[in-house]
Amino acid sequence: MRLTCLIRLIALACAPLSAAAAQTPPALPDLSRAHEFREVHLGMEVRLVLVHADEMAARAIAGRAFARIEVLEGIMSDHRATSELNRIALAPVGQWTPVSRELYEVLGHAAFAAAATDGAFDHTVGPLTRLWREAARTGQPITDSARAIARQAVDHRSVEVDSSDFAVRFLRPGMRLDLGAIAKGWILDDVARLLDTAGVRSMLLEAGGEVVTRGAPPGASGWVIAVETSRGDTLLSLTNGAVSTSASRAQLAPVTGGGHEGHVFRTTTGRGATDSPQITVIGDRAWMTDAFATAFALMPPEKRRGLAERLQLRIVEP
Repeated sequence: MRLTCLIRLIALACAPLSAAAAQTPPALPDLSRAHEFREVHLGMEVRLVLVHADEMAARAIAGRAFARIEVLEGIMSDHRATSELNRIALAPVGQWTPVSRELYEVLGHAAFAAAATDGAFDHTVGPLTRLWREAARTGQPITDSARAIARQAVDHRSVEVDSSDFAVRFLRPGMRLDLGAIAKGWILDDVARLLDTAGVRSMLLEAGGEVVTRGAPPGASGWVIAVETSRGDTLLSLTNGAVSTSASRAQLAPVTGGGHEGHVFRTTTGRGATDSPQITVIGDRAWMTDAFATAFALMPPEKRRGLAERLQLRIVEP
């Protein structure tokens, strides 16, 4: 399933449409005040579309937004050796380590998602993702012994946070966090708040499979996003919302005995999923849609649908 914005950042004026109704596109709204900006961050192209009367002012605001993304990436990226996320992994087992407000907030959300999904979402899969990346880089298969060692350091219940001091500690040796299934969404939520404070009331933000919208472009009832399914495109009209699509099979690495596995792990086995569906989730906040899109792709249909209903999230099935 592929998620794209129908506009070259562009928006269509319409209410939510089914795939069948999408055959006759609605008229385009006035996009003369919609300004698009792109930069590479988070390992991908990040796109901002801001509706603003002054293009130069919009450019300056976008610059501040990209600078904020760079700061947050330096906090939460497990790809950067000097990131705050990687520094806390160096602390002795059981020792409390102070963290920034931003990292503390994301860890709190991650703990909620992990508990709600019984570990289908688990932000402590860092040891497994490191194995996967090395196998993908070198072509050398992940061995069963290496996987067994990594699994011993994976357990979301073995991370504790202290709300009084904004601190975190690990209760198992070798633990490493991987916020790849939640940080991108949280960062887009944070950037949307920054842009709103700067006076931008209508915007679309996109990074990979994550989209955040606020307001609507002139002449439209919302930003329209196309979700590709086996039944054709489903169009979503969003004003203040987020959309995330899981991608468990987007990348593969070799394993012992032949075959390959994906980069989204089932913590019950320590193996990367290759048979899970790609799920699109719609909600109010991107950190939730990001985290739960990943988790729902690993959960049985009945379980994910029930949880989505309780959390007031909408699922678009493949």
